[in-house]
Amino acid sequence: MTNKDHHRLDPPSGGPGDPGRVATAGLSLFPFRALRYHPDRVSSLAAVTSPPYDVVDPLRRLGLETADPHNIVRLILPRPDPDDSGRRPDRDTRYRHAARLLARWRREGVLTADPVPAVYVYEQRADGLLQRGLIGALAVSGRESGVVLPHEDVMPQPVADRVGLMRTTRANLEPLLLTYRGNGGAAEVVERAVQGEPLLALTTSDGVRHRLWAVSDRAELAAVTRDLATCRALIADGHHRWEMYVRLQREHRHLPRNPWDHGLALLVDTARYPLRVEAVHRVLHRLPLPPALAALGDGWRVKELPGPLDDALKALAEAKQDGGNAFLLTDGGGEYRLLSEPDEALLAATVPTDRPEEWRRLDATVLHTVLLDHTWRVPDGPDDIGYLHNAAAAEREAARSGGTAVLLHPVEESVVRRLAEQAVTMPRKSTSFGPKPATGLLLRSLDLDDY
Repeated sequence: MTNKDHHRLDPPSGGPGDPGRVATAGLSLFPFRALRYHPDRVSSLAAVTSPPYDVVDPLRRLGLETADPHNIVRLILPRPDPDDSGRRPDRDTRYRHAARLLARWRREGVLTADPVPAVYVYEQRADGLLQRGLIGALAVSGRESGVVLPHEDVMPQPVADRVGLMRTTRANLEPLLLTYRGNGGAAEVVERAVQGEPLLALTTSDGVRHRLWAVSDRAELAAVTRDLATCRALIADGHHRWEMYVRLQREHRHLPRNPWDHGLALLVDTARYPLRVEAVHRVLHRLPLPPALAALGDGWRVKELPGPLDDALKALAEAKQDGGNAFLLTDGGGEYRLLSEPDEALLAATVPTDRPEEWRRLDATVLHTVLLDHTWRVPDGPDDIGYLHNAAAAEREAARSGGTAVLLHPVEESVVRRLAEQAVTMPRKSTSFGPKPATGLLLRSLDLDDY
């Protein structure tokens, strides 16, 4: 079976029917009326966008909040001022604040609804990068359907947080990123759309240029429907938000016409536009480097490396060429330790044996089961472990907290896909697929749906 075959299902019976209503055995992407910022009501469209909520650190969050009073971060990470009593607002208070803010922006014309439902073509472009895909209201299905495949575990607290926010705002505030491989019909619709005038075009502070087009023609939507009907998708980014979709669908299943049956998603055909896969690093806030090294005993080969960071990361990449486990440790003081060649007896005694061998050999698996759980006994909570997408940021955080940064090498996309096809999930934050869609270009209000 080829990689492309891994993303396909047997065709559904019957024809495509109404492209906005057809139920298929594979992916179903529905048109919707997007909420978008009115360019005359904000300082600039770039100033109201944000990265996805889970990669916004406190410093970046403050910068986004001050960039424009209507920046989308005020909805995806709401934090109203404390009340007169001085108490810190609880989560429900923040959710209600986000709902009131969203309603006010709509009343004031800051956010306006497009006049007709559409599926949106989204493009990101930068030096050496071109990504195009389709944004729509994706039919939500449970894991048992085998249509949307997660590849990472989720944590209850972030899921509950997103569920509370979406339930209260009745809106999908940012799209998930999913990958699929089609037969070309949807991709051809994308390529035809980008020949026209975009709805919006902007360049964000990272230098990435974004453009958006609306596709509402029935024939074009039917072509998308036919292509996606035999496809399955891999969740590249947004596992906690997908679990949010599934839970809220289940919570509202008694409704006869249920807008919770769909969730905002960006689908990228990676046969045309491959994604980058990067590592997510860990910072152990309460474990300084000396005791971390001392606890390793004879179970690992430990090699001291000189800096700078880029050279140490190259050494990590070279160690990974042999196919074994390897990690880079630093406390941010300019010294680095390369961990490699774990003792086979240690792996056999600590790594669960009820999963495929490929899963047992993942760096993330070994890190969590052998090092964090068995050797260092570090609880997997926000007070003890930070997850950062940038190695330099992880190094700085280790220096700030007096802890240890554990830097990882990216896993290959083919490994992620093979495990997902077997319904085997990796430890959470094992990968970072990109480029991720900018948040704030379009929103989906459930009150505008008519399914």
